[in-house]
Amino acid sequence: MTGRRVVITGMEVLAPGGVGTSAFWDLISNGRTATRGITFFDPSPFRSRVAAEMDFDAEAHGLSPQEIRRMDRAAQFAVVAARGAVADSGIDLGAEDPYRVGVTVGSAVGATMGLDQEYRVVSDSGRLHLVDYDYAVPHLYNYLVPSSFTAEVAWAVGAEGPSTVVSTGCTSGIDSVGYAADLIREGSVDLMIAGATDAPISPITVACFDAIKATTPRYDDPEHASRPFDGTRNGFVLGEGAAVFVLEEYERARARGAHVYAEIAGYATRSNAYHMTGLRPDGAEMAEAIRVALDQARMNPDEIDYVNAHGSGTKQNDRHETAAVKRVLGEHAYRTPMSSIKSMVGHSLGAIGSIEIAASALAIENNLV
Repeated sequence: MTGRRVVITGMEVLAPGGVGTSAFWDLISNGRTATRGITFFDPSPFRSRVAAEMDFDAEAHGLSPQEIRRMDRAAQFAVVAARGAVADSGIDLGAEDPYRVGVTVGSAVGATMGLDQEYRVVSDSGRLHLVDYDYAVPHLYNYLVPSSFTAEVAWAVGAEGPSTVVSTGCTSGIDSVGYAADLIREGSVDLMIAGATDAPISPITVACFDAIKATTPRYDDPEHASRPFDGTRNGFVLGEGAAVFVLEEYERARARGAHVYAEIAGYATRSNAYHMTGLRPDGAEMAEAIRVALDQARMNPDEIDYVNAHGSGTKQNDRHETAAVKRVLGEHAYRTPMSSIKSMVGHSLGAIGSIEIAASALAIENNLV
């Protein structure tokens, strides 16, 4: 590692309640919620019937009819967000060495909506055991391979450096940005277009979370269904969205007069090797990741001013995360603001980590928790 500092100089957020960073910040800073009853399909057969859906018009946001046909909804999010982040950064990528510009995109479930929709088409809504591929869209293979997400983003911005999909479940959006920062620190690239996207609001996803009772059955009051850390919480609300950033080395950003939103001073990831969906109540492995990230940033626990929590609204997660923060911050945890934006924009699976990075950077930018 060269020890180079990594900063965020551009961002774009696509989230429920408003497409664009300013609309996203307006929503969360004013405490509004974008959760509602599911409208993308008939939710009546399901246990959980609420979601944080995004009102997204791909053509209105610059995608051509060919791009719209070729790309799954999640890929569309990623491309629109990437173009927005590059524009926000003020950088001319055409003047850069394309081999020194990389892309990382996090996604937990890939092209779920496209695959779900196309299965219904080729199976005649499940009637055909042997599906008829003649009815499939010509780009169905792109839905199957998540690497198509980074390919689309790389084509959109002209990046020819490392191109990677990071799929680590709900931490995909954090791990994607962390990996990108590491590539800059080690000197492998000069710039990274990094973030995450997911568009999982489909019958198959809702059925999967129904099966493990992770999502809330509270559909009589959709706007208040997601209740992180509340005594009446009973599961998360599924969401969708994307956030993409331009990352670059600090001295380089300063030399070109770039606006810096935040520095990525420390990053760490750990696995509990415990259960596919279960969490230990002591939060030990999360605490270790926090401790290592603090060490990397050369910060003491009492220097932390705010914790942006995963805060999914499941009893298991909220206990686990609370225990982890207290384990590392000690008494300072009781004086440190901690909140979850999932009460407003839902849980967009792999995308939410990047969206929460954006929320944290904007909290710094606007001096507002």
